[in-house]
Amino acid sequence: MEKFKTIKAKSVEELKAQEQALHKEAMNLRFQQAQGALKNTARRRQIRREVARIKTAMAQATASKKENK
Repeated sequence: MEKFKTIKAKSVEELKAQEQALHKEAMNLRFQQAQGALKNTARRRQIRREVARIKTAMAQATASKKENK
């Protein structure tokens, strides 16, 4: 799990790529849970929160770009 400082320092393209990767991982974990094979159930919560951090950083980046115009 990354801290917000490190997430905020990344570019928007990197954040989008990381968000897509996390969504794929979340989907795989949902399938594992449905099959009863999921060992680390807390990982789903971690992914959800990390996606929220990424979306917050992307929103702040786009807001700061609009203010600079």
